[in-house]
Amino acid sequence: MALSSTWVARLAEILGEPGRVEPAGGVFRVTAGKRTLAVKVGTGAADEADGLRRLASVPGGPPVPDVVLVDGDLLVTTWVDSAPRTPAAEQDLGRRLATLHAAPHEAWGGGSRWVGLCPVDPATTTSAAAFYGARLLDLAGRCGLSGAVERVVGRLERLIPPDPPALVHGDLWWGNVLWGDDGRGWILDPSVHGGHPEEDLAMLALFGSVPAHLVAAYSEVRPLEPGWQERTALFQLCPLLVHAVLFGGSYRCQAASVAARYS
Repeated sequence: MALSSTWVARLAEILGEPGRVEPAGGVFRVTAGKRTLAVKVGTGAADEADGLRRLASVPGGPPVPDVVLVDGDLLVTTWVDSAPRTPAAEQDLGRRLATLHAAPHEAWGGGSRWVGLCPVDPATTTSAAAFYGARLLDLAGRCGLSGAVERVVGRLERLIPPDPPALVHGDLWWGNVLWGDDGRGWILDPSVHGGHPEEDLAMLALFGSVPAHLVAAYSEVRPLEPGWQERTALFQLCPLLVHAVLFGGSYRCQAASVAARYS
């Protein structure tokens, strides 16, 4: 795994001659201009940069790396040194996520055109049911689950609480949380949009458990609505369909099972 000579030259032109370049979990750790940076090359760099800036604009929200440069499919951010995960850091993340979710968004949807490597429609809508319905149907159509998902979409107005849209990370699994040596949980690789806050919590629960003390700290700032646990799988349906589109296999079976539960 190596950073192409083209991008090394581009970094040198803009930021100064890079020193050591080493792979680090899907990005490159690069020293350039006396700074340590994270360099990532891939689709959706501009959307990711915009998402990081929007998350950073929320006072008291989870910290994110600063965007240093975005150029085509190249994204350069500040490097964050990591440390072991601790209960205190988890509680801090809970409170900061709740603060983020208290930030209003102008509409449902909008934001990023990508969830990871999966393209999505960033169109805005006027209701949660319209936004999630359109996204679910689009993803389901790409992985052969239209019939199963259509029945869920028809019930969304009754299933989703009538809250206004909030700014959400949009792809918040544990792999996109970096535990910093400053004792905070930093969030990475966003797919920001106007969504329901329970979406981010559901995504955290999809690929790992969410500690009770994180949920308790979250609720101190922004109390969760009754029935939120019963809606967790509902908000996991979109990311499951994203994975079904990208990888198929067991993700398609999981998505079909969740759709049957809410039909």
